[in-house]
Amino acid sequence: MQPLTWLYVPGDRPERFAKAAASGADVVLVDLEDAVAPADKDRARDAVAEYLAGPLDGPPVHVRVNAGDRLAADVHALAGLPGLAGLRLPKVESTDELDALVPLLPDGLRLWPLLESARGLSEMDRIAAHPRVGGIGLGEQDLISALGITSVPALDHLRLRAVLAAATAGLPAPPMSVHPDVRDDDGLRDTTRHGRGLGMFGRSVIHPRQIPVVREAFAPTAAERDRARAIVDAAGATTSGAIALDDGTFVDAPIVERALRVLDLDARLAG
Repeated sequence: MQPLTWLYVPGDRPERFAKAAASGADVVLVDLEDAVAPADKDRARDAVAEYLAGPLDGPPVHVRVNAGDRLAADVHALAGLPGLAGLRLPKVESTDELDALVPLLPDGLRLWPLLESARGLSEMDRIAAHPRVGGIGLGEQDLISALGITSVPALDHLRLRAVLAAATAGLPAPPMSVHPDVRDDDGLRDTTRHGRGLGMFGRSVIHPRQIPVVREAFAPTAAERDRARAIVDAAGATTSGAIALDDGTFVDAPIVERALRVLDLDARLAG
């Protein structure tokens, strides 16, 4: 089941790990990079390693490791621990970086590259197609700074590129980046709905109070739910050929599949 909410928690705050696991997030994303001051990074890595070594009760745990000189040490310390479900890699710019990590990874552990630079964007398709990649994402704040982006349409262009690259590689739709203002529920809701319309799925959050807002934004509306139910009922057991609806429109198999996904998501969020 594709995660809907990814909750960041600072790696140097181990007292928050269990609270994050109990927050209702689909994935706990422990951060060793931006959320941790340079002087605290070794201590944070040790705390995360201790947490991942013990029995865990809750959702999958991913770790955003550091880039640059600390990358290999972080991966070496964490990759074999039983509680680690995935590694999120910041500032990835080539598949060579991913290839260099493969010898350190146990079988089945997937990488989740973040594309945060012009060079990373230029290599997006190849990075997404790497056999150890489980999903991709955009580091939007870094991209805004690096590229001088000030318009939403320009950022949407990059988001759509990520959606297409993920789909081409057979990956899940990329989740949205964080909304940094934890008190701005309206802005979080509106921008999440906007990203949903671009084909993105789910969102990274930085506070548990943002989780229900993201879930609400991705929940099918009553009209979407009713339309999906009408399509599925009209299709019955048929999954091919044109199907006539009561309103006179015709739909085919891809529309039926989308309707089924809408109903599945509605049931998941209702549950």
